[in-house]
Amino acid sequence: MSAFTIARIDLKRLAVRPFAWTLAGIALAMMAWQFLLGVSAFMHAQPTVPGATGGAGFTDNVIAPYLLNYVQLCLVIAPLVTMQALAGERGAQRLALLAAAGANATRIVLGKFLARLVFLWLLLIVVATLPLVLAPATHLDWGQFGAALIASALCVAALVAIGTACSAFTPEPALAAAAALLIGEALSLIDAGVRLTGGDTGWLGWLALHTHLAPALRGLVRSEDIVYFLIVIVLALALAVRRVDGDRERG
Repeated sequence: MSAFTIARIDLKRLAVRPFAWTLAGIALAMMAWQFLLGVSAFMHAQPTVPGATGGAGFTDNVIAPYLLNYVQLCLVIAPLVTMQALAGERGAQRLALLAAAGANATRIVLGKFLARLVFLWLLLIVVATLPLVLAPATHLDWGQFGAALIASALCVAALVAIGTACSAFTPEPALAAAAALLIGEALSLIDAGVRLTGGDTGWLGWLALHTHLAPALRGLVRSEDIVYFLIVIVLALALAVRRVDGDRERG
């Protein structure tokens, strides 16, 4: 059984669960409200802010904060989506069934990761369509919008990988969600104290998610930021694979 087969099975399970639809509905409603608030604030600011009618103004003042809000929302959504990925399967004895079907630890972890990632990326696509609706009436900076979308997708993937790893290391789904939420919040706020005191962020700043997300929201895609997200994804999934493989050997 391949990782894509496992991912397809999990996506079908998500599609028939009220929890996933409820979570998606709440998330999209919150994002739509955030977008309307951003557009309203931008329209009210146009008469008083010089150059606010320019394309950069709309992209900087509406779209960039809007996509940042989705990433911040995923700090909560990703742990909820991933908490059952491996912890729930272990409790239901389905990991043993996957192993009996010929799936090794790597395929199992990748399949669980891909299913949750596709779910949150589909939400991101729907979220991104709202600014596109206003594209004919505004001067949208397509380069900045694309850079922000790529960075948001990578950041979401990193959060899903962290949630998958937490689900692999904890016996209960609730503990997995709590651990993933704490790690995500720590990476999001780890350099806040240093920045507030005016000190040099150093390696603490490099570890923070916002450090690698902020440049893309301004339209700058840096290779070091892409490498950071890939390192987080690979490291988290490697730890999850190691844990699942260890559970199989002990079982």
